[in-house]
Amino acid sequence: MPDRAKTLRRYHQYLKLEKGFSDNTCDAYQRDVEKWLSFAADGGIDLFSPALTDFHSFSAALMDVGIQATSLSRILAGVHSFYLFLTMTDQIEQDPMELLEFPKKPQHLPDVLTVEEVDRLEAAIDLSNPWGHRNKAIIEVLFSCGLRVSELCNLKLQDLYLDEGFIRVEGKGSKQRLVPINDSAIKELKLWFLDRAGIEPKHGSEDYVFLSNFKKNMSRITVFHILKELVEQAGIQKTVSPHTLRHSFATALLEGGANLRAIQAMLGHESIATTQIYLHTDTRRLREEILEHHPREIYMRSRRKG
Repeated sequence: MPDRAKTLRRYHQYLKLEKGFSDNTCDAYQRDVEKWLSFAADGGIDLFSPALTDFHSFSAALMDVGIQATSLSRILAGVHSFYLFLTMTDQIEQDPMELLEFPKKPQHLPDVLTVEEVDRLEAAIDLSNPWGHRNKAIIEVLFSCGLRVSELCNLKLQDLYLDEGFIRVEGKGSKQRLVPINDSAIKELKLWFLDRAGIEPKHGSEDYVFLSNFKKNMSRITVFHILKELVEQAGIQKTVSPHTLRHSFATALLEGGANLRAIQAMLGHESIATTQIYLHTDTRRLREEILEHHPREIYMRSRRKG
């Protein structure tokens, strides 16, 4: 029988090195597996030869303590990843979860902000505050570029190619992609840089685009708090998170007629290899495609015509 502790170490290395997952993602997968390991140990279940009914019992136990379908599906997916690893490394002969039916996720569409609501968020910002232009730049970059909050926080000065109209983003699995950035977001970044020039960042944070009030690189939690306060001040009655702005960006482009493949490349979805999309789509045309359908650009064009 394989050594359990050694197997778990190898699984972690597999997630980190071969799958290229971030530390947060690796930890999440490990926690899912640990839930299963604890259940298996309590029930006397052999980790390397469980029955399908054991996973049914595991699912039922999780539901009994209030785990919802979406979270249950994610946990089971984490455990399934572990057993696929065992199969791939010949530690077991067959995937014991192959015939397991995962719970169906409820069809829930996240809230979407309109351009007008984004404008209300930005109008609620006190630009006389030393961090006001930073906060406005954060909102504008999230909405104009469709970034994940972690991608925004990790953005560095050398990742900006503002003269060319692009930023370089490091997404999941350390995969990099070029993202078009429109003139509104560029303008807000430059206004923030005027304020940032008078700030001496803490050691190790010098290269980050966005700094916290403590002069360190911005954390995800800080972005959540900034957005929460602005939503309250703007009187927006929706559940809003940084991901809401990302989803609003994609929805607005899609409804405006932008090419779905271009949107997927912009968002850095794992279903499309970033290198492949750039082999077949000229980056200048990609930027034109996005900006043609972005609500900010449509509004500016209408104003110019008026």
